[in-house]
Order: sequence, then structure tokens, then C-alpha cells
Amino acid sequence: MTSTNDIRRGFLDFFGREGHQIVPSAPLVPQNDPTLMFVNAGMVPFKNVFTGQETRPYSTAVSSQKCVRAGGKHNDLDNVGYTARHHTFFEMLGNFSFGDYFKERAILLAWELITKEWGISPDRLTATVYHTDDDAFELWRRISGLPESRIIRIATKDNFWAMGDNGPCGPCSEIFYDHGEHIPGGPPGSPDEDGDRFTEIWNLVFMQYEQADNVVVRDLPRPSIDTGMGLERIAAVMQGVHDNYDTDTFKALIAASAELTRTDAGGERKASHRVIADHLRASGFLIADGVLPANEGRGYVLRRIMRRAMRHAHIIGASEPLMHRLVPSLVAEMGAAYPELVRAQPLIEETLKLEETRFRQTLDKGLRLLDEATAGMKAGDTLSGDVAFRLYDTFGFPYDLTEDALRASGLAVDRAGFDAAMAEQKAAARAAWKGSGAKASEDVWFDIAEEHGATDFTGYSGHEGEGVVVSLVKDGVRVDKAAAGDEVVVLTNQTPFYGESGGQTGDTGTITGEKGLEADVTDTSKPLGRLHAHHAVIRSGEVAVGDAVHLSVDTERRAKVRANHSATHLLHAALRRRLGTHVTQKGSLVAPDYFRFDFSHPKALTRGDIEAVEEEVNRHIRENEPVGTRLMTPDEAVAAGALALFGEKYGEEVRVLSMGRGDDNAYSVELCGGTHVSALGDIQLFKIIGESAVAAGVRRIEALTGEAARRWLTEREERLKETAAALKASPDEVPARVAILIEERRRLERELAEARKALALGGGGKTDMAGPEQVGGHGFIGQVLEGMDPKGLRGLVDEAKKRVGSGVVAMVAVNDGRASIAVGVTDDLTATRNAVDLVRKAVETLGGQGGGGRPDMAQGGGPDGGKAADAVAAVREALEGAAVPA
Repeated sequence: MTSTNDIRRGFLDFFGREGHQIVPSAPLVPQNDPTLMFVNAGMVPFKNVFTGQETRPYSTAVSSQKCVRAGGKHNDLDNVGYTARHHTFFEMLGNFSFGDYFKERAILLAWELITKEWGISPDRLTATVYHTDDDAFELWRRISGLPESRIIRIATKDNFWAMGDNGPCGPCSEIFYDHGEHIPGGPPGSPDEDGDRFTEIWNLVFMQYEQADNVVVRDLPRPSIDTGMGLERIAAVMQGVHDNYDTDTFKALIAASAELTRTDAGGERKASHRVIADHLRASGFLIADGVLPANEGRGYVLRRIMRRAMRHAHIIGASEPLMHRLVPSLVAEMGAAYPELVRAQPLIEETLKLEETRFRQTLDKGLRLLDEATAGMKAGDTLSGDVAFRLYDTFGFPYDLTEDALRASGLAVDRAGFDAAMAEQKAAARAAWKGSGAKASEDVWFDIAEEHGATDFTGYSGHEGEGVVVSLVKDGVRVDKAAAGDEVVVLTNQTPFYGESGGQTGDTGTITGEKGLEADVTDTSKPLGRLHAHHAVIRSGEVAVGDAVHLSVDTERRAKVRANHSATHLLHAALRRRLGTHVTQKGSLVAPDYFRFDFSHPKALTRGDIEAVEEEVNRHIRENEPVGTRLMTPDEAVAAGALALFGEKYGEEVRVLSMGRGDDNAYSVELCGGTHVSALGDIQLFKIIGESAVAAGVRRIEALTGEAARRWLTEREERLKETAAALKASPDEVPARVAILIEERRRLERELAEARKALALGGGGKTDMAGPEQVGGHGFIGQVLEGMDPKGLRGLVDEAKKRVGSGVVAMVAVNDGRASIAVGVTDDLTATRNAVDLVRKAVETLGGQGGGGRPDMAQGGGPDGGKAADAVAAVREALEGAAVPA
């Protein structure tokens, strides 16, 4: 038997020998077609090559392309498991000519591969051509030798392919395999063509025209070839079976499912095992390509696929989560051809296990409700749409899962009623939002979210992507288009741009389009927490709602932001280990040039604390451990040891980031939806540049990473060298030399202070009177001291009080235009003379307010040093006015 892996390899090798470039499969998330949810055909990755928007260094190619059809108009989900050839995931073998060869060589190569290389009997083959394509008819007759009765002209659109209403198009030629008379059905074009006897195995598209508004308008200057052969279908032919699920890959997966559940692979469980095998492939490949289960967009389709398989695991009696235990079998069958499966195996297993564990908790309740609601119903009856919606809203049952659960009983579901209940819930949510006090100006965002759903963020896995403009907002109002010079907010169905949230600043970059559009994205915000709004300035061209655009994130800036954000996680963990588990994040700002991190702690960090934290963070950076990502519920994440931010709003699911190696687990595990480095070595370097208080019990660290940290250190080194040169010393000698200078300065300051004190006590300086005088019947000394340090005033006043014996002393120190005054009253006079009252009189003269102390000693000051003598005079006048008769 020829294995599926051999067939895939043989196809690629055959066309490789014929001069075709072997191109690896593109990811399932389209990189060049924003209108598609998933890549659904082999030509999708080459779409821009066919239209001329992109050039490649080769003119012919061959690939085995991963495809998914489980959403939008290409949705085979409901049929999977119940037919022989429907799949959610499949592989499309294809050879392509971009203006190189055309019909003749395409037919020749196809016939040679099928009949000579693979040895399929021509007697089993039938070809079809578009009814007006005489060239193809003659080529088939001449090259294959098929009788004209087995070259069938088809007049329908089935044999005419188009990329869309506008663009390349052309006739097709399909090759059918006859499985034999024992299978019901007739040849293509016959009344019985819908039977399974004749199976299409290869479609050759002759791309030779261009159409506008669905009408052919001209011949293409360089006709091209696009072919597609379903690997699963050709494997069935070459392995001598009629059913795709009887091929080796599916048989291995079904056998693993049957073994783990100890059930028969056939009989009444046959469809369930097939669903599990098919959906395992789709789930595994989608997760490997970066799609994770979610409640909207691609993640929702993945969740539908996963939960459908998990319900069938429940049907066949699996008592424990099953899907994750089948992943090793999937990797064994397909990992050699698709190494991304091997790399992502731990993530695939964990995601499937968590999703199935969670789903099982609600599955029994949901099925119980479904059984109660359908009790007494008979085949042909219809389940209420309200019940179907309650299953969706309460238990997470997608609508199609309810349909699938009722299929065996012959029951239908009221889709209109379901949609009405959904609309009613949305209206209630909108009313609740308006009643929450939200700004009226934000109503526009709610309208957009309600019409188009959440923006699909693709930026975890890339920096560029395509999107369709779903709305434009200018000056708070929705508009249909915008042109050069406009400042406008652009919203697309999907984007790699991260919207500001969780402390991380929004991405910047560019948006370009076919109408000459060139726009600079200056910021990206996240209205309602669901939309990604690109704040853009249009430099040239124009943009309109419905346009396809190319979005490109500023990768250098994003890399800096990622490094800083990941460093905050390491910093948080290091602080908790150094200072204690009372440390929790209280806020952050993650920008490209630096970051700040606020955390709970009652006192300043010591120099030793900062050095220890820096050393630990940099050690993990040097170890360059990969950063792991998981998707969990908030409760599951916290139970698993992840840190959650108090007061932060989390959705039903969160991304859990694991970084570094700890004692018994990862060094850092936190809930975070931001963008991060893939390995800690990408941070390069970590340096704390500031530590300060923000509020009572809250400290702030400012830090740098990567090149910014290196530049900061280099600048400090240059300043050290400059300082060393000024001191005429080496950099190593600077601390000792500076210490000597500081001590010398302190000595001189002490000597100067003593000299000023001695001068003041000796009656020097600017004074109104020399020596003690009699004022109000008591001794009085009043002096103004220029350049005197205010700290020395108390000492001077105490010395002067000894000189005066019994009386009052007022001394004013003037420095840099400001004045400070101290007033002393000897102990024998404090009953009648209060130093506080006297100093306040002086302070008022100096332009200040207040002043305080004790009855025997008080101080104050003011901004007007030029009034120093007036301040002394004010004290004197106060004493004179309160004179006591002798």
C-alpha cells in the first residue's frame, strides 16, 4: 500500500523534477487575503502572484497546502463524520504556472503523473472541460487517448473558475475516478452525478481571462495554471478504498481513539470516531498556526470544532478528556511533513486538555437541559430557538452543536428564534452599557462592535497582515471614505496592531492600499476592549469602507515594547522573591524607550535590593529560556499559580505567560494579553535607572532594556571619564578623590561657619546698634548676618542671650535673597515676652507667614531678604510698644 505521506512526497518530487519550486505550506491564517477566515484552497497563498501584485523568484511552483473549511461560505462542519469525503481540515496538492506553461503542459503533466508515475488505470478516468473550451477537449483527446465519450463538456459554472466578481478567471478541467459499478452514481453531467461512484480527484484551472462585475472583459496577457488535488481523495484511490476515512492516516487516528476509549471503531460509534479524527487534525493544525479558542472570530470556529469532537468523545463514553491523548498519534502520522506540529505539540495537548476539561463541566448540564426540552418530541419536530440560545449563552453550546446533538433524533432547531434571542441579548447589553455612565461619544464604537464584532488580533504571530476596512471614524463621526491630509480612525476586520491596554502602549506603523493609500498609524487604541482602532494620518491616496488594506507594524518599535513588557514580568517576580510576596503590581507603563513599574512596598529599596533584583533579572535573560503561552480561564490560571492584577478586568479566557526556570515551576507566571519576546534573551539587558515613592506604600521603578540600557550605561561611563579628567585621576580613583574633596569642603564650611559665628558674636556684620541696647526696659541685641547659614542661627542666639543677660535677641540670616530670623527671650522674661509673637512680627515684614517655636526661642523666614533690617526693627518696635514701667 502507498501511504499518504508517500503520495504527498511523490507529488512534490514529481513536479520538482519538472522544474517547479517546492513551496512549503503557508499557515492556515491567510497572510494575503483578509476576506478569508482560513486558507481554503491551494492557490490562496499565490493569489497576489496571479494578480500581479507580488513577484516571486520562480515562475512555476508545487505545494501541499493545509486547508480548513469550517467557517463562512466554505463550511463543511455539519457534514463531517457522516459522509465519505467531507473534512474540516484537508491537504490540497497543487502545481502552478505564473505565466509560464499553459493548458497543454498542464494536461500532459497531470496525465503522466496519474497514469505513469502512479499507475492509475486510464480506464478508470474521465475528464471534463468547459463546454466552449475546444482547446482543452482536443488536448485531452490527443494526450490521454480517452474516448470522446469520457471527455465530457460541462456547461455550468462548475467548470468555470473565478477569483471573484473582478479579476482573473478561466475554464476548468476536472479529472474523475470511477470507483466501480458497485457504488451508486453516474458520470459528471449525468442525472446521477451526485452519487459517489465518480469522484473528482483533480481540478485544473486555466486562468486565461479577466472579468469585471462578473463579465469577461479581456484575455490575460500571461495565462496561468492553478491546479488542486485533494490528498485525502487521491490517497483513497491509490489505497484501493472508496472512503477517505479508510485511508491510512485516518485509520491510525480512529484506531487510537477506539483503543483509548475501549470502543468499537465501527457500528453506531463510527460517525463519532470519524468526527474525532477529523477535528483532531483541524484543531491541532490551527493551534500550531497560532489560533487559540475564543468567543469570536477564528478562535470561535476552533472552539466549535473542538467542542463538537469533545461531544462525540462523550457520546462514545470517554470518561476522561480524550482529545489531548490523541495528539501523539497525530504527530506520528503527520509531524514529519509538518514540523510545526512537533514544535507545538505541548501547546496543542495542553489547549485541548484544558478546553475539554472545562467543556465537560458544562456538557452534562447542557445535555440534561436539551433532554428535558426535547422530551416528548418526535422526529420532524423543531426545538425552540430560545432553548437553543440558552444552551449557547449559559453552557457555551454553539448553535451547530445543538443541531448536531439533535440530528440522530431527526429534530430541527428554530434558527430564526435563536437569532431573535441573540438580538434581544445584544439590545439589553447596549442598554446596560449606556446606563453605566459611559461617554456618549463612545456610542460610535458600540455601533461598530455590534455590527462587525471584535477585531481579530493577529499580532501575536506576526507584524504584517491584510485587513478589510469595516469602518472609518473622523472627528467622532463615522464616514464612508477619507483622503490625503485627513486624520481618521481606521477599523479593520483583523489587524496585527496591538491596541493600548494593560499598560502597554499601542502600536504604530503604516497602512497602505490599492488607491494609492499611504497612511501613518500614530497610535492604536482599544475601544470597549474589543476593537483595535488605528489612529492614522493619510499621507496620500484615499481609503473607503470595504477596501482591502495592508497593515504593517513598526517592527523595531514593537520589539522594544515587547522586551520592556517581558522585563516587567521578570522584575515583578524578582521583587517578590527579594522583598516578599506582599509585593504586587499597582500599575505600569510599557513604552518603547523605557518602562515604569509600580508595586506595593512600604519603604525605599536599598542599594543591595536594587543590585540583587538587577542581577536576578539579567541572569534569566542570559539563560534565554523560551516564553510559554497558555489559554485558560482566570480561575484556572490563578489556581495554577499565575499572578492576576487586583482590580484588572479579565474576560472568560486569559493568556497565561510563563517565563524562566524557577525552583519547581516557571520563574514568572502571570495573566497577560500583551505582546512578549519569544525567548528571554531577546530582552538583552536590564537596568534600573530610578526608584522612588508614588504614594503611601507604593514604590516605582523606572528601567531600561536592550540598546537603551546599553546607551544609558555608555553615557554614564563617558561622564565618569570626564569627571576623572577634571580631577586629574583615573576612573577607578574618582570615588576616593571625590570623598577627599567632600571632606575638605565640609572642613572649610565648618571653619567658615565658626568664623561667621565669631564675627557675629564680636558685633560685626550689618547691625542697627553695636552691642546690647536697652529697649522697653530690657536688654536687646539685633543683628543682620549676610551669607550666614540659617542652621547656625539658634546657636548664635543662645550665645547672644548669655551676653545680654536679661533681654531679647533677634538675628536675621540673609542667603540668596531670602531671610531667616530667630528670636530668643531669656528665661526670666518668658512670662511677659513671647519669642513666637515677636518672630511673627518680623516674618510679616520679610513677606512671609507664620513662624513658630517656644516662648524662649522661635524661628521663621520670608522671601524678601532686603527687609532684614526692617525685621529687626519690627522686633524692637514690638518691645517698645509693650514696655513695662520700671
